Amino acid sequence: MAMRERLAHVVFRGTLRERTVEPFLTLLRSLRDRRRIRGVLFDISSGGGEVTASSDLFRAIQRLDTIKPVVASIGAVGASGAYLAALGARRIVARPESQVGSIGVIYPHLATRELLRRWGVGVEMIHAGRHKDAYQGYRPLDTEEREKLQALVEEGYAAFVRRVSEQRHLSADAARALATGEFWTGASALKLGLIDALGDTESALDDLGRLTGVAPRRTVRLAPPRPLLERLLTPVAQGVGQGAWNHLTESIEDGLMGGSMRR
Repeated sequence: MAMRERLAHVVFRGTLRERTVEPFLTLLRSLRDRRRIRGVLFDISSGGGEVTASSDLFRAIQRLDTIKPVVASIGAVGASGAYLAALGARRIVARPESQVGSIGVIYPHLATRELLRRWGVGVEMIHAGRHKDAYQGYRPLDTEEREKLQALVEEGYAAFVRRVSEQRHLSADAARALATGEFWTGASALKLGLIDALGDTESALDDLGRLTGVAPRRTVRLAPPRPLLERLLTPVAQGVGQGAWNHLTESIEDGLMGGSMRR
């Protein structure tokens, strides 16, 4: 084995959003061509996020794994879209107490019209297109709009269940039986066939070492450049607690993005 060969350790924390995932897609794509990197540990702890962002990360991990082994290590939480992303790896390792699963799709819709009226706030929607104002979080959905939105959710759900079935080698019925939106501990997820092994990051690296023949001590930690929003707000982050900081950045993102279907 060449002495320069390495394993890569990539860490993702937080909500899966287009903004947060895109730098990781670029990093994972670049790792396909880095010959010295023989395998990748994708270390993820997340409660999920946007459907598109989750699917993009799944595909990026899956494509990388066709070239060199990828082991997914689930931290405190590997739920919903984060679990979907982990499905792209060759092996999934989770801690016994990790929260794993939450296989399902949700589209939150808030109707604030009556509340705003009580506050004396009037909102006027100027729009073209009969349903253009349907998902702006102002008025309740009508029957037709609700049915159409439910159909979109069901389509996303079916795709999620299909990927669980394919990647975990479960029958369609078995995968759907697990797709209730609930999560399990890592220990239970192992018994259900949703993961391959129990362990922490170190044991996941040991697994990757066995797959590649590269000693875990020859691991380098790689990260994409920090997103622009995070760089701009770093001075603010230094003056607030971590919980408040996370809430602030996610609130800004939500305001910029509007509503979206989520895993």
